[in-house]
Amino acid sequence: MHHVESAEEMFEFGKRIGAQCRPGDQILLTGPLGAGKTLLAQGIGAALGIDEITSPTFVIARKHDGQIPIIHVDLYRLLDSANPLAAIEDLDLETDADKSVTIIEWASPEFSALQEDRLEISIDRTNEVRVVTLNPVGKRWDGLKL
Repeated sequence: MHHVESAEEMFEFGKRIGAQCRPGDQILLTGPLGAGKTLLAQGIGAALGIDEITSPTFVIARKHDGQIPIIHVDLYRLLDSANPLAAIEDLDLETDADKSVTIIEWASPEFSALQEDRLEISIDRTNEVRVVTLNPVGKRWDGLKL
């Protein structure tokens, strides 16, 4: 668990994660509205030379070019759909996934099947200080140090 006290710290935390990213990585972000998921994604992007990451809530997915491209997905609008997995498949995220870092906001357990190796990050904002919990899944994330 990591305690994050400010927006700047969340951004810097994202940069530390981004510095360890490689093409093909998948990062799943969970947490309530306003927890800092997009800010964390912006930090990851900054580490990869991408300055203009915004929440893709209305377009659902955006691709950003950088040292390693980022596919940034926001599933918030799909949470209540009748078949969210079918909607995800329609996004065709796998096309460039092996060349990019895929960051999925509002991920849930059914989306973890997209990739065996992934970094699951949950953000709790019950208090003023956010608690960020990392769950590295698979060998790719063995030895993750922040």
